[in-house]
Amino acid sequence: MTDPRSAPDPHPSHEALGPVPDWLRQPTPEVAPGRADRWRIGASRHSAKLLGGAAALLLLVCAGSVAATGYQGLQRWREVPVAYPTVRPPSGEQAVSSASPPPAAGPFDGTPAADFAEGAAGIALPRARRTGAFTEKQVTDALATVRKALVTGRLDRAFLTAKDSERLVRQFAPDDRATIRADFASGGAANYATRFGPSTRLTTDQPRVRGRISYRATRDADGIRVLEVTTNFVWVYAVQSVRTLADPEVILVHDTVVWQVPHPGDVIAASRGLWMQDAESYATNVECASLNKGLLELEITPSYGGPGDGEHPDAAYDLDRSLKVAEQC
Repeated sequence: MTDPRSAPDPHPSHEALGPVPDWLRQPTPEVAPGRADRWRIGASRHSAKLLGGAAALLLLVCAGSVAATGYQGLQRWREVPVAYPTVRPPSGEQAVSSASPPPAAGPFDGTPAADFAEGAAGIALPRARRTGAFTEKQVTDALATVRKALVTGRLDRAFLTAKDSERLVRQFAPDDRATIRADFASGGAANYATRFGPSTRLTTDQPRVRGRISYRATRDADGIRVLEVTTNFVWVYAVQSVRTLADPEVILVHDTVVWQVPHPGDVIAASRGLWMQDAESYATNVECASLNKGLLELEITPSYGGPGDGEHPDAAYDLDRSLKVAEQC
């Protein structure tokens, strides 16, 4: 985040698309592929515009601008943070979802998501402890704020299918809301919020969820004390098929998000609350053109094989899988 006396950082330019991989040129087999064989992955960085219409693997890296006053000491995007799980979890308290999953049924049969918890039951918070300058109550409140944003952004059906993003935007600090709105306008909010396109409909099945949450007390580059909460989740949605197959299909999103809550003694009132520091994600079985707009649409024309290097499609469900994807459309 920027200093109050400095101008917001400009958005970086798009990266060039890579060549079309050979596995996308393979002819359609006579037998319809199974769900595990349909892959399209988009990779991204917070606040970036998703790469163009043919990209199945998208990497978003973008600079978010914030208001000229308030919590400007958190200079966002000055350095790209190392996002867990690509290296290791940050130090501090953490928790792993441990809710007992219901029996597998319907669209999740035959996938690792059959063993995931349903909906918000998959979001387990770590025990709140006094951490650095933050009291136990401040940590408790910060974790509850992050959990509420996760539930709204990834699980609230009214939000997932609505055009209005304010239900989530209002949960951020007033001084960060302009940046969050810009993320939705550019498509970059897909890294931390799910929105389905008009042609994709959720089934009545609850999304399946598995993830980890950790936190630590730290300071930004300008010395502002912040409680940093890192979330690493896999979200799996059951959607109506748009193909000849009658069975529902699944769309998967794996994200790692770094949220920050500044110490109230270090910032003005308008800057107190939740801030988006960094987010990275990939999605499977989705159309690139829609993802470019920040929307999840079930892939109409299935692709065959995995993302490359012989990786099994089930690897996408692994919390420890790197979010960095090399393949591109």
